[in-house]
Parts: sequence; C-alpha cells; structure tokens
Amino acid sequence: MIDLIVKGGIFMYPIIFCSIVALAVFLERLWVLRRKNIIPEDFIRKVEDLIKKQKLSEAVFLCQSDMSSIAKIFLAGLRNTGKGMWLVKEAIEERGSREATVLEKNVGILNTIANLTPLLGLLGTVSGMIKTFNAISVQGIGNPAPLAGGIAEALITTAAGLCVAIPTLVCYRFIKDKAASLIFEMEENSIRLVELMEKFSESKRIM
Repeated sequence: MIDLIVKGGIFMYPIIFCSIVALAVFLERLWVLRRKNIIPEDFIRKVEDLIKKQKLSEAVFLCQSDMSSIAKIFLAGLRNTGKGMWLVKEAIEERGSREATVLEKNVGILNTIANLTPLLGLLGTVSGMIKTFNAISVQGIGNPAPLAGGIAEALITTAAGLCVAIPTLVCYRFIKDKAASLIFEMEENSIRLVELMEKFSESKRIM
C-alpha cells in the first residue's frame, strides 16, 4: 500500500486526505441524523396528547426538556400560542428552516470531494505523462525502464481518485436523501401540530 502511494506521487496525498475527510463527514452525519435525535415518536405522541387535553404549559415543559430537532420546532410554535395562529405558523416555519439547515450541514463537503478527487487523479495523470515524455526526450524509447515511473504515477493517481470519488458520491446521495426524508417528516409533524393548536384555540373561543 505504501509502495503504491509513493509511486503515485505527490497528488496521492491530497486524494488520501480527501478520503479521510469524506469518511469523517459521512460517519458524523450518520450519527447526527439518527431518527431518535430528530423525530422521536414517543415525544411527538406525548406532545399531541397534551395539546388534545389542552395542557399547553406541560407541552412547553416537555419540549424544553427534549433536545431533538422536532422539539425545538414545536417549542417555537407553542411559545406563540397566545399571539395568534399566524405567529405560531411563522415561528414554526422559521425554526424549521433553521433545523433543516442543521441537518444538511457538511453534506456539501461530500459532493465537493466526489467532484474534486477525480480531478486530482487527472492532475496526477498529467504529471505522470509529463515525466514519461521527459524521459523519452532524454533517453529515447529504447529503454522502457525510465518510462515506468511516469506511467505508474499516471495510472495509480487516476485509479485512486476514482476509488475515492465513487463511494463518496454514493455516501453523498445517501446522506442527502436521508436528511431530505427527515426534513419532510418534520414538516408533516409540524403541520399536524398547527392543526391541533387551531382546534385548541377554536375550542377556547367557544368556551
């Protein structure tokens, strides 16, 4: 392995660095995008039950004690209950937009690496071919030994760039789709919360 890195030349090092960064980002996003951190079902059920029972203060306390993304969105809406439903909806939308940004954080790095590493591999290929042609111009084509180093560098860096880019692109699509799915579910739960709160405010007016 070390021999391949050495033969691949200087451009192998940024490719290896990119692979380490991609792996770190992928694992970090997997950890952050765990469902129980974003949309814990038990929590949602408890909040909805409290709202149905018109226990808004207890629902607020429950949201304050939970660190999930949906809890922060619910809390933003519940704190504006007495100010009108349009403010409730606005607060939920604003907080939801912030939480969506948090979920998509660093995902773009994977896309950048997926696009960058093939270019680094191509740059290594060009560097290797330049060395090969320099060797030909100095020693001719009769002795193939001096050409081997440049050709090896060209092929190794190309292969290394693709080997990093392909799995990184797959990881990017996986994380991107996972974040989008969670954001969609947060929106659905937020809409349901608003509907329940509208029913609560209507029942209070009737009483």
